[in-house]
Amino acid sequence: MNGKHKWSLLIACVIMGVIGGVTGGPLYERIGLGQEKSVKPHTAVLFSQDYSIRDFQSKRASSWNQTGKNQDRLDLPAGATQIILEEEGAGCIKHIYWTYILKDKDRRDKLMRGFVFRAFWDGSETPSLEVPIGDFFGISNGLIRPINSLVFATNVGSEGDQTTWGFNCYLPMPFSDGARIELENQSDLKLPIWYHIDYELYGDESVIPDNMGRLHALWNKEDPTMGVPFEKSEDRLNMRNRAQLVNLTGDENYTILEVAGNGLFVGYFLSVFNYQEDPWTWWGEGDDMVFIDGEGFPPSIHGTGSEEVFGGGACPAVEFTGLYTGFHCIENWSGEKWLGTNGTYRFYIQDPLRFRESIRITIEHGHGNNKSNYYSSAAFWYQTDTNKNLPTLAPFSERQFASMSEKTEEE
Repeated sequence: MNGKHKWSLLIACVIMGVIGGVTGGPLYERIGLGQEKSVKPHTAVLFSQDYSIRDFQSKRASSWNQTGKNQDRLDLPAGATQIILEEEGAGCIKHIYWTYILKDKDRRDKLMRGFVFRAFWDGSETPSLEVPIGDFFGISNGLIRPINSLVFATNVGSEGDQTTWGFNCYLPMPFSDGARIELENQSDLKLPIWYHIDYELYGDESVIPDNMGRLHALWNKEDPTMGVPFEKSEDRLNMRNRAQLVNLTGDENYTILEVAGNGLFVGYFLSVFNYQEDPWTWWGEGDDMVFIDGEGFPPSIHGTGSEEVFGGGACPAVEFTGLYTGFHCIENWSGEKWLGTNGTYRFYIQDPLRFRESIRITIEHGHGNNKSNYYSSAAFWYQTDTNKNLPTLAPFSERQFASMSEKTEEE
């Protein structure tokens, strides 16, 4: 077996063991919500139930042309909502893929932020996932870059530019009493999309344990974050002066997720549009802070800077994408390091964050919250039942991408 095949096999074992089958793998076994289960890590990773001969039905929902012709896409009119998967009973979605072909940037932008991806579990009329489709799949302020993580993958198409890319999600989405996934086009244009949803159905809902979490996802933004003001003098060039700022509450941090419930937090995409006029343009000195079950400061999890959260060396100015962490989009607008769009991710697949009452995921915007920039995020977590108290997604008019020309005009 050559080195390439060995690496492929290793990745396959890790994915199947960590993400696991419906009842196998650490990600699910750790959701011992009410009863903690013992886990045998080596057994779970190497012998996932996905490779045992289980009793399930393999299915796919897709945009295939049922006339047999080649126009295998969904053309979704402006203002329309289309159900793209609806099933009764118990099952688990294992993979979602979609693509587009659009040369015009305005049309692409309206697809990425105007198409809303929603998922409903177990007969609930409240969506557990409600996120603009581009943000759900890690598109950063409209800029698309490769992603090669364990749970999301983004791959370029024929043109090599922004014209067409393929998007994949491998986060498992279990349900015991039905599932519905829909797309809503909130833009003013009819737009095309090609999609696959690969899933399993089970004849018996007992296959889904009572303590199995349901996937949830939430989009958020702040524009701008309210940075601590500082005098515009030559002193601001001295980084040591900035380091004297103190943040001992986390109250003014950017909030990625604040939710009540009982479950596991498994990751997020974070986009930062860095436009603040500043001789020191690096935006990412902010620490992450995670407050669990209503705790005060200091929180259980306190970081040391944004580059550490997303797995990079100091002040990354070159894009990279890894299994769990990445700075996958660094625009370096007009040749200036860190200006413009910056896209990052952190997935807690090996180390999910356990909460029993609530969790608040935050990050400083600059050291001590000294930066005023555009922040947006998509957060992913599993919790018992379905959360019916999630905030409603902001209207399309409030979800526009940031641009340097608009931001400099505002200032």
